[in-house]
Amino acid sequence: MEATATGTTAMTKTVAILHNATIVTMDSESRVFSNGGIVIEDDRIRAIGHSSSILYDFSSLAHQIIDLDGHILLPGLVNTHVHTSQQLARGIADDVDLMTWLHARIWPYESNMTEQDSYISTLLCCIELIRSGLFWAFDEGVCENVAHQVTCFAEAGGQHVSEMARAVELLGLRACLVQSTMDAGDGLPPSWALRTTDNCIQSQKELYMKHHNTAGGRIRVWFGIRQIMNSTDRLLLETRDIARELKTGIHMHVAEIAYENQHVVERRKADHGTVTYLEKIKFLQNNLLAAHTVWVNSAEINSLSRAGVKVSHCPASAMRMLGFAPIREMLDSGVCVSLGTDGAPSNNRMSIGSLNKQVKMKLVGKKLKFLVCCHSACGRVMAVHERIYLLAVDEMYLASLINKGREAFAKGTTDPTVLPAEVVLKMATIDGAKSVLWDDEIGSLEVGKKADLVVVNPSIWSMVPVHDCISSLVYCMRTENVVSVMCNGQWILKNKKILNVDEEEIISLAKRASMELLKRAGITIPHRMNVL
Repeated sequence: MEATATGTTAMTKTVAILHNATIVTMDSESRVFSNGGIVIEDDRIRAIGHSSSILYDFSSLAHQIIDLDGHILLPGLVNTHVHTSQQLARGIADDVDLMTWLHARIWPYESNMTEQDSYISTLLCCIELIRSGLFWAFDEGVCENVAHQVTCFAEAGGQHVSEMARAVELLGLRACLVQSTMDAGDGLPPSWALRTTDNCIQSQKELYMKHHNTAGGRIRVWFGIRQIMNSTDRLLLETRDIARELKTGIHMHVAEIAYENQHVVERRKADHGTVTYLEKIKFLQNNLLAAHTVWVNSAEINSLSRAGVKVSHCPASAMRMLGFAPIREMLDSGVCVSLGTDGAPSNNRMSIGSLNKQVKMKLVGKKLKFLVCCHSACGRVMAVHERIYLLAVDEMYLASLINKGREAFAKGTTDPTVLPAEVVLKMATIDGAKSVLWDDEIGSLEVGKKADLVVVNPSIWSMVPVHDCISSLVYCMRTENVVSVMCNGQWILKNKKILNVDEEEIISLAKRASMELLKRAGITIPHRMNVL
């Protein structure tokens, strides 16, 4: 059994034992206990080891002993790029290029959001995150479908951060929240175009002072830069300095599309693109989380590695609009790469009924075509009431397969060993925690860390039989395998029931709010077929 945390158990502390489980720790030794037990004292892990030892040493102290009956226990997944504010926009920007996606759909949508819209959108998003096993997520103002076991997320940047925080606190998740800031660029909505650099910086400082380390320490506030094409050098550099002073992070979309690099070369006279320019102005540092980071060359990958920049890889979103990110090369260079889902408008596959994701990959000459089975009924914004579950399953699965396929595209030969299951699971757990600067408390199941964990039932059709636990978690697990989710020592999903809110009420509010929001924004989704 692993050594226990120091100190004695006071009578006021709550002690629970979970045992008879396969425990995937994701610790530095990559230990897996085939019949393991874990002791949770209040919000932290007190001990972990073989079930027999755990029960022998701690049964007399336990207020609750739970037999997990052979289920799998793993750390809560970390989704490092989510736009919770975009959850009500699922389905409004399918099959369009990125600039149309931004200027004609997403910016009108976001700029017409009310505080209540943001609250409802975040609630809806977080329910999906919980049901998918997400304990932690990084929110950038829009959420995307993350497929399972998430307890933590990183927001990518919305406007109403206080409402995001209110929703996260209610539901019990862990999150890094940021405000989406822009002080330059063409085509911005009128209300955004009026913002000055001083406004952007002051607003973020106020949000940091108001919400950082709230909700019992579950909410942290970072600084957000939407993208380089909408940011002045002054905004970039002052954000860098303030974030460093406050010892917090920066979340930014980086090198998403080829046009971005072209824009930086032409407007800012960079030698190559965004990463080259950010290095030139000394913006790259180890508290920067760079989302997407698709269009980078080998020199820029080395720059990211030297600076300790973290990268959020969003495979589904990348395949829709962005391209093949050089993930293998980043990992080989020592870049910390994690997984994100992006927002609902850019990753909104709907698995109606069985949640059976239909992904087919075909090699045509030297081009890879990804055929993803989606459901978009007559242009209506549908999936609000369909349970589409977020990060773990889909993004882990896609990350491995897409990057294996990329080898064939890049080299003309296949390599099935690229991004194996154990590497992908690490990206979704401990490397996700490192990316959000929280690996001292989350990302692995270890003594002294926070009790953020997911209980998975492998005895469901989607995972039976389990010959290789790790590969089954990455390639076979579905949201229906997720039984319970704990964050900060508290169950937020127990026996498949969300504990802190009425799901049906949230769904009803979301359907109504989404329709009203699209009307205010003047967004009309054209019919794809002959609607009668």
